[in-house]
Amino acid sequence: MFAVASILMAGAALAQQPAAVPDAPAPQPVPSLAGAAGVAGPITPGSGSNPDLVNSGTVSGTSSSATTPQPATTAPMHQAPAAPDSFQQPPQLPAPGQGLDAIKPLQVNVNFVLVPVTVKDNKGKLVPGLTWRDFRVFENGQRQNIRLFTADAAPLSMAFVIDQSLTADVMSRVNDSLASIQGALTPYDEIAVFSYSHGTQERTAFTGAQSARVNSVLALTKSAGTEEEVPYNSGPLAGCNIRENGACVDPNLQPGRSAGSSSFITIPKELHQLNDAILAAAKELSTRPRERRRIIYVVSDGKEAGSKATYKDVLRYLETNNVTVYGTLVGDSARWGEGYLSKFHLPFTMYDNRLTAYVLATGGTLDSERGVNGIENSYSRLAEEARTQYTVGYYSREPFIDGKFRKIEVRVERPGLEIYAKDGYYPSAQDIR
Repeated sequence: MFAVASILMAGAALAQQPAAVPDAPAPQPVPSLAGAAGVAGPITPGSGSNPDLVNSGTVSGTSSSATTPQPATTAPMHQAPAAPDSFQQPPQLPAPGQGLDAIKPLQVNVNFVLVPVTVKDNKGKLVPGLTWRDFRVFENGQRQNIRLFTADAAPLSMAFVIDQSLTADVMSRVNDSLASIQGALTPYDEIAVFSYSHGTQERTAFTGAQSARVNSVLALTKSAGTEEEVPYNSGPLAGCNIRENGACVDPNLQPGRSAGSSSFITIPKELHQLNDAILAAAKELSTRPRERRRIIYVVSDGKEAGSKATYKDVLRYLETNNVTVYGTLVGDSARWGEGYLSKFHLPFTMYDNRLTAYVLATGGTLDSERGVNGIENSYSRLAEEARTQYTVGYYSREPFIDGKFRKIEVRVERPGLEIYAKDGYYPSAQDIR
């Protein structure tokens, strides 16, 4: 028992004594990489080897005498490039609108002019078989280089204008011929119908030339015309000789009322609004594609009186939008020699044949017919001429758009031929290429 107690007391004494702590390892100096190939000093994280730190001896645990930097013979792959001596500005983006010449091709705006040309011999027949070598085109007196030439038939966009201010006998012949206009057109053509008397009416917008709608519209466009008698403004017949229940039937002939005084009457003015009708048709034609031949076909006696639009303004609109006017003269204007006499215009009177001026200025052709058969034949003849014209195209040398009129002259190097082409044009934004 005593021995066991002694052993327990000795173990407790040993447990109360502290255990011996072993010594910590001594700090080791930073190893130098001077002997490694391609390294000139200790490596600093993010900057590679830095020989200045080695030479100055500021590296902990390393003296300048203990390290001898070696010159680098091969640059390490992880070493960053040396910074430049002076700071340089990085390249900047060009200002808006600048710096595009290097990537944008040079573009020059020019007018591409199309000139339809009709060529006839001395007998009035069309001349086929001409080539581009036979044509000479001049603009403002300067010869132009032909860039387009074709004799292919072109589809027509025709605005058909009917004069309803004709006298009753002439109007009846026009009514009988209206059904023939559809036979002069092809399924590729299109037509719009207009009429004018006391104002212009659009009977139908552009529709297929062979559609059933055209025949119905033409039937509804027929008119009775006007009376040939002219009221008297003097003499025994000057008063209202047609009365009903003591009152004048026609208030325009009632003396002392709005038409005149108690002693005389004022004859109502005739209205032949040709300018307004051609302008309305030209506005509709200006929306048609350029690939189609834009023409206005007018059946009229050519008289002009009472229009709001002037001849000068309407002609400028036609020449700006490449519209050609064709026509069939009927009535008094179809007489032999009437066209020559109509050139002489008395001031303050109506124009007896203004349609001729439109046709000659735009390069169309004109027929004068008095009978139904002649009017019907003129439809097919003029439609054929408009479809089978020669087409000449060139790039104008004038400024691409300046609003000035450019005069055009077309010549054919063959004798005895008559050339029908427009006198000129006004530049338009539609012609820019």
